[in-house]
This record gives sequence, C-alpha cells and structure tokens, in this order.
Amino acid sequence: MGENASIWWNLLGEHPLCTAWKQEAEGSIYHLASILFIVGFMGGSGFFGLLYVFSLLGLGFLCSSVWAWVDVCAADIFSWNFVLFVICFMQFVHVAYQVRSVTFDKEFQELYSSLFQPLGITLPVFRKIALCCQVVSLEKEHCYAMQGKTPIDKLSLLVSGRIRVTVDGEFLHYIFPLQFLDSPEWDSLRPTEEGIFQVTLTAETDCRYVAWRRKKLYLLFAQHRFISRLFSVLIGSDIADKLYALNDRVNMGKGHRYDIRLPNFYQAATPEITRSPLIEHFRKNTRR
Repeated sequence: MGENASIWWNLLGEHPLCTAWKQEAEGSIYHLASILFIVGFMGGSGFFGLLYVFSLLGLGFLCSSVWAWVDVCAADIFSWNFVLFVICFMQFVHVAYQVRSVTFDKEFQELYSSLFQPLGITLPVFRKIALCCQVVSLEKEHCYAMQGKTPIDKLSLLVSGRIRVTVDGEFLHYIFPLQFLDSPEWDSLRPTEEGIFQVTLTAETDCRYVAWRRKKLYLLFAQHRFISRLFSVLIGSDIADKLYALNDRVNMGKGHRYDIRLPNFYQAATPEITRSPLIEHFRKNTRR
C-alpha cells in the first residue's frame, strides 16, 4: 500500500506544476487534428460507420504525428500517434475489404434494401442467406408449380413480376414482389416430410425470383438460429397476408363476407346461403 502511494506521489505530487502558460497558440496542424478527432467520434455503427470513424481518426493521428515531429519535436508523442495512425489504417483496410467482399447482383441489392435492411439485418448475415439461393427467371404464362404434380422442394421469393394462384381453375389471389411464392406449402411440411402443391402458380408477366433449396436452407437454419427465426417471422407474415387476400376475394352474398378465420361461426350463422365450390374447398381444408 505504501509503495502504491509513493508511486502516485511521484507522478502527481512531485510533478512540477505549470507556472507560466504558453502565450502563443499551437500550429494549424494541431487544431486540424483536434477537429478530425471530434468529427471522427461522431460516426455511427455498421460497416460504413466504421469506415467513417477509422478514416477520420487515422487522419487525426497522422496530423498529430506531423505536429509532434515538426512543432513539438517530441519523439515519444510522435511515436504514439504514428502507431495509432497505423492501427486505424489497418482497421480501415480490413473493414473496406469486408465491405468489398459483400457484393451482390442487382436483384439481391434490391431485396436487401427493401426487405432485409429495414429489419436490421447486417450485410454479412444477408450474405449467408444469399449464398444459399439462386436467381431464376420465369416467362409469362409459364407455371412455377402445377396442382397435384409439382413437388415442394424449395422456398422462393418473388423479386419482380406478378404470379396468379389458382385451384381447380378458380382464381385465388395474386403474388406480388417481395412475397413468397410457396410459404403455405413450406409451413405445412416438416423438414423430413415431402409433399406436392395443391394450387397452380402461373406467371402473369415475366418474373424473376430467388429460390432456396429445402436441404440447403434447413442446413443454414441449423447453423444459424437467428436466420431460422428471421425466416419464421417472414413466412408467418407472408401467410397472414395471403389469408387476408383470400378473405377479400370470398363473398357469400347478401352483404355477408366469408371470414376464413371463423369458418365454423359463419357455417352456423348463415346455413341457408348456398356455398360456392371455392368456399367448400376452404371449409374442408379448415376442418383438416
């Protein structure tokens, strides 16, 4: 305890105090370094925020090194500032390389900025998602899936165009960009199960979509639980949008609208209303 006290006394108590302050101000290089430090510490987070911070701090330490070499002529001040400048420069190069390596095609850039970036998904996480999928084109009037024939072996997200969904030739709803093509089919199967489409999906215009194979996507989910929860939320929201789209299409007549959330209630409340084949299809599927 006594040794620690003596050290602090030597550092503080016996250190000579400033008796006369320097009248002239330091050179412009010193003040420029201080301004760069202030502005540099105002940077944000993320890759571009780190680039901003390390670039300005590096320039600030470089100016301090020049100031120490030219005006102060102090080797220790120069050495410390120059070492800190080298560290900031290395960090800047490292972050710039990471940003450079995370580059995508036009479709993926639009997908990230429109869907994933608003959710706070970082570029490295999105890169892992993008590496597991591929961009596919679908010409007008070509089918993405046929009822009772096409196996459910992937999950796809529409990037551009419009898809028409029908069952037994009856129109159900449209699928628009940034909506999944097969979210209900994906959610209806367990990872070890297999199934086929119960609806037909036809391109009304030239379309482009990104597709994830089931095995690759489930492997990604097993490795990254955060991505699994992210897709669970996205798929659940997409299914809810499709259900409301179906609800808007079905009308029972006489001012009544068939609510697919409460099929048993409407069945009991309006038994005299004749049901269309489409309503019967919803009712049977709901009972299952």
